[in-house]
Amino acid sequence: MAASLAVCAEDPRGWLGRMERALATRNYQGIFVHEHDGQTETLKIVHRVRGSDVIERIVSLDGSGREVIRRNGELTAYFPDRRVVLVERGPEQGLLLTELLRLDSTSSQIYRIGAEPAARVSGRTAHVIAVAPCDDLRYGYRVWIDDSSAMPLKTQLLTSSGHVVEQLVFTELSLPARIPDAALQAAVMARDYRWMRHEQEPAATAEQGAGDLWEAGTWQSSQLPPGFHMTANSRQVLAGAQRVVTHLVFSDGLASVSVFVEPDSGAPGAPPGAARPATLTQVGSSTALSTVVDGHRVTAIGEVPPATVRAIAGSLRGGFSPAGYPDAPAGAAPGWAAEAAAGPGRRH
Repeated sequence: MAASLAVCAEDPRGWLGRMERALATRNYQGIFVHEHDGQTETLKIVHRVRGSDVIERIVSLDGSGREVIRRNGELTAYFPDRRVVLVERGPEQGLLLTELLRLDSTSSQIYRIGAEPAARVSGRTAHVIAVAPCDDLRYGYRVWIDDSSAMPLKTQLLTSSGHVVEQLVFTELSLPARIPDAALQAAVMARDYRWMRHEQEPAATAEQGAGDLWEAGTWQSSQLPPGFHMTANSRQVLAGAQRVVTHLVFSDGLASVSVFVEPDSGAPGAPPGAARPATLTQVGSSTALSTVVDGHRVTAIGEVPPATVRAIAGSLRGGFSPAGYPDAPAGAAPGWAAEAAAGPGRRH
C-alpha cells in the first residue's frame, strides 16, 4: 500500500489513466448521492461493457423517478412526471468523469494536476487527485480513486476558490462479472408517453446543395476565453419543434460550452427589431445564457461560470439564412433553453 501511495504522489496522471481504463472496461453498479444547490438526490446506476457495446442505466430513487439509458451513442430519457421520453444522440462515454479523460498538453497549461493526502470513502482507501483551474473562467475537480479497482468513489466540481458546486458520492459500489439484460431495461411503461427525438439534420438534397447547408451554419468567433476553441459545427433538428438550429461546441480540452443558434422570431407583440435583454440561468453547475446576435437567437449552455458563457456568446459574429434554412414558426419561443432544461442533463 505504501508503494502504491508513493506512485500516486509522484504521478497523479497515472491514477487518472488507471481510472480511465477502469471506466472503459469494467462492469459496475451501485447507489450514489448527487448534491448541488443545497439539494440531494439518490440515484442507482448500472453500467455494462460487452465488447464494443456499452450500455448504462441511471434511475432516480427520489421524486420524479426519471430514468436515463445510454447505449453507445444514443441517449433515451424517461420522465414519468411529464409522461415524456426524449431520444437524442449523446456522448458514448458514461456518467462518471468523462471530462477528465480529455486532459491533454494544451489543457495542462490552464489546469494544474496534483495529488492530495489519501482518504477513505465508503470504507475504501482512495487516492485524491485535484485538477485546479488557473483562472476564474472554469471549474476544477477533485476525485477520490479507489486503490484496488481504480474506480472513482467520490467527485467534486469546484470553483477556483475551492467552493464545492456539485458532488457525487458512491454509498454502494460493486463490480459484477456479468450484468443481465433485464437490469438495463427501463422500468417505465412509456407506450402512451409523448416521444421526442433530437436528431442531426438529414443530408443535403439535390435541390439544396451542401454549400447551402454550410453557409447556414457559418458563424465565426473572436476573443474567446483563454484556452477555448471551436471543436464542432453542425446543424440539428430540435426535439419536438421541427426547426433547425446551428450547433457549435467550444472546449478548452476539459470544460465545454454548447451554443445553439436559430433565427430570432422576436418577442410576441414586440415591434420588429426591438431590443431584448439577455437572460442568464444557473442550475447547479450548469449555466445557460440566451441572447440575440445579428438577428439570431443564441443560447449558450455549459458547466462553466457565468462569465465564460457570456464571453463565448458575445464572441459570435455572422450567420446566414439562405433558402432552405427554416425560420422559427410564428409565435414560437425565441430560444430552446426551456427545452434543454427539460432534458436529462450532463450527469443524469
